Amino acid sequence: MWQPTISIECLKKRAALTQKVRQFFYERSILEVDVPILGEAPVTDPYLTAMETYCHSYPETTFYLQTSPEYYMKRLLSAGAPSIYYLGKSFRDDERGRLHSPEFMMLEWYHLGIDDHELMEEVLAVMRLFLGEVPFQKVTYQRAFEQHLQLNPHNASAQVLTELVHQYIGPIAGLTQMLRDTALQLLMSEVIEPKFPRDVVTFIYDFPLSQAALARSKGDVAGRFEVYYQGVELANGYHELRDPKTQAERFAKDLATRQAQNLKIVPVDKKLLAGLEHYFPECSGVALGFDRLLMLALGEAHIDKVQSFGFNDLG
Repeated sequence: MWQPTISIECLKKRAALTQKVRQFFYERSILEVDVPILGEAPVTDPYLTAMETYCHSYPETTFYLQTSPEYYMKRLLSAGAPSIYYLGKSFRDDERGRLHSPEFMMLEWYHLGIDDHELMEEVLAVMRLFLGEVPFQKVTYQRAFEQHLQLNPHNASAQVLTELVHQYIGPIAGLTQMLRDTALQLLMSEVIEPKFPRDVVTFIYDFPLSQAALARSKGDVAGRFEVYYQGVELANGYHELRDPKTQAERFAKDLATRQAQNLKIVPVDKKLLAGLEHYFPECSGVALGFDRLLMLALGEAHIDKVQSFGFNDLG
């Protein structure tokens, strides 16, 4: 089959919506930037896998296709860039399905001088470019667990969480006792998320500190949020961490988790840490799955239908 996976009608609509996004950021004086998709260090996140590649000019170096433009964008901010956005390709291994493609379009932006709640309002405004005046709700991570599983996720033990996974999802092969965060993520994705009202944009915020990633702490929780609509996870945002020492500690914790799960130990991005050491502005940032948002806007059920050539076409 040589034909594209997208219809020509959807191709035109995609172009029009892309232009709307660029106009949205232009009107807010948020600068579009282009960054490399190859890097010497991937994310350390144990729940993400970066694709590896090689370059004959650097035979001793393993390069990684970036899972998001985050690290490069943050280095631009450390160099004094204003509020910025990126609309382009990102890559993730081990992800394929109706909502997942190893190659996909990411919309990511960093807005200086605002917190995570102000950024949620901006995310909603972007979504309404695609979806119209959809209603929304904001729910804390803790409240979501209390509503649907009657427990506080911040103090529940790994044993209790594992038992809930077995009760609601079923036994996980080879795992009688789970890491807390693994169990929490399974319960959120498999039990709680499906119960969100489908026609309401749902912001879940104040995540556990153990899932802060690159978000700053706010007391006992992290300044992080996720966004869901129509049963689809669309975005992940942070009130950005500025402290290089804390960030280095989190990278080390990620690597320890990788080792415990027999995952590949990847290099830490020392250039990012050096940038944070030099300077990093007060800001909040978010990564939004552009193809997924297009799916919802265009009424398509599979990510291939909003991409010119779905990933299977490349094989």
